[in-house]
Amino acid sequence: MDIVVENLTKIYGVQKAVDDISFRVETGEVLGFLGPNGAGKSTTMKSITTYLAPDAGTIRLGNYTISDHPEEIRRLIGYLPENNPLYHDMPVIDYLAFVARLHGIAKDKIKGRIREMVQVCGLEGEKHKKISELSKGYRQRVGLAQALIHDPEVLILDEPTSGLDPNQIVEIRELIRRIGRMKTVILSSHILAEVEATCDRIMIINKGKIVADGSADTLRKHAGGKEILHVTVEDAGLNEVHQALMQLPGVASVDFVNKENGTFEIQSKEGMTSRRDVFQACVANNWVLTRLSPIETRLEDVFRELTMNQ
Repeated sequence: MDIVVENLTKIYGVQKAVDDISFRVETGEVLGFLGPNGAGKSTTMKSITTYLAPDAGTIRLGNYTISDHPEEIRRLIGYLPENNPLYHDMPVIDYLAFVARLHGIAKDKIKGRIREMVQVCGLEGEKHKKISELSKGYRQRVGLAQALIHDPEVLILDEPTSGLDPNQIVEIRELIRRIGRMKTVILSSHILAEVEATCDRIMIINKGKIVADGSADTLRKHAGGKEILHVTVEDAGLNEVHQALMQLPGVASVDFVNKENGTFEIQSKEGMTSRRDVFQACVANNWVLTRLSPIETRLEDVFRELTMNQ
């Protein structure tokens, strides 16, 4: 089920937490929602789930709008908030049964749904324990199970891997990827590598505005601008190589990275590539070229550029 957000605005006092944003998430897509603290991520997600009423704009899930059909939309959404509120004194299966009844699942189908969620979320060995006895990773799994138990079309996950160790993060990531093949998922996170590994598409919001939207590769190419190469040359004088590389038509700058092994960083001019010219210069001067590799712009660098210069 597609999510369509049009001209969404939410104001707190004099501050626009979300400022006239529009986007669409298609069925089977996992959207990573990034932004610094206070950027408007959680406000947007809470508006989609009907927890908050926007001051302007519309949100549609399929044929339903949050203003005209809030009850229908709540039935279509599974929501895992950032703080993952759980009843810690309840055993896992009792809690899931309670949530199932809240969602109006037929009594004769509740046990089957619980069995399925226990299997899908990897809770078999923990299902009879009280939630207070579970590790943070298993509590997150219970949170995902409660969000999924009514088989929603849409899944909204706010910081689902917050506070988990690396092994738990990998497990939750794989679970989200499996779920994302069948549902529409919006996932927010401060862990950029996690978003890149989990999501099909990344959207960055800053000061209530969308500042980037696309795949990780698209964002890197858009923000990277100039090509950066790392080049290692042997059997040549460093100053001689430096001067020769600076003469190449597509080269903007040449810097030493490691003088001990003869590695340079070359930045090409805007819209140009220097790879072929570098290779031919090495051949012409009988230098031994042991490395010629483009340096990919990190997603962290893209994030900082888009959120610090606005």
